[in-house]
Amino acid sequence: MLHEQIPAGAAWSLTLRRGELLQLTALADNACVSLLLYPVRRVPERLCVPDTLKAQMQARLKPPMVLISDHGRALASMVASSLDWHDCLTGHSTEAHVHARYGRSDYAADRNGWRQSARAGLLDELAKHGLGERDLAPTVNLFTKVVPGDDDRGSLSFVPGYAVAGDWVALRAELDVLVVLSTAPHPLDPRSQWAPSPVDLQVSRTSTPGPDDPSRTFRPESGRALAETERTER
Repeated sequence: MLHEQIPAGAAWSLTLRRGELLQLTALADNACVSLLLYPVRRVPERLCVPDTLKAQMQARLKPPMVLISDHGRALASMVASSLDWHDCLTGHSTEAHVHARYGRSDYAADRNGWRQSARAGLLDELAKHGLGERDLAPTVNLFTKVVPGDDDRGSLSFVPGYAVAGDWVALRAELDVLVVLSTAPHPLDPRSQWAPSPVDLQVSRTSTPGPDDPSRTFRPESGRALAETERTER
């Protein structure tokens, strides 16, 4: 139905209809895709990463978990992935972070080589849909893994090389949802050189979840989130 390539260090947005499948595939090593979700008919409802993790008793996103909104509804389900860990703890990069790590950059000086933070790219995409800074929320960082550090301060450590070219993830839309993406590097990526990775994007049709769907049976809370979506979207 749709096949596009998101360039390295870029931002993108699209609307998925209920029952559509979004598959993202890394086209190079060390990919990172920062993800936001918003119900088309219920803005300012949005993906709530803390509730997604807390309700399903996880510290990362993996199949077959559901992505839950701040209203307790399932927006999408991660139905499959070549990876069993997608970071949900560290948020996305800011302009200050990008300038400090990679040097100052702007479009006027660098044109297509502009080093744009995830935050800047996400805000640009949100503006296209009448949304703004107040609608920005914590992201899921697909294709990345962050683990506890080797100290007693509760620090987090980025796992370099976790995703390689060809790794993929598939998300099923549980209602009509706005998807906003950035391929800027992860905020904890230790590399000193700006080296984001492009991502292949494909959208196709799939079935809606039945009573024995793995996302519905993953945990009682997952099933309740799907049931709430189905109740309110009838």
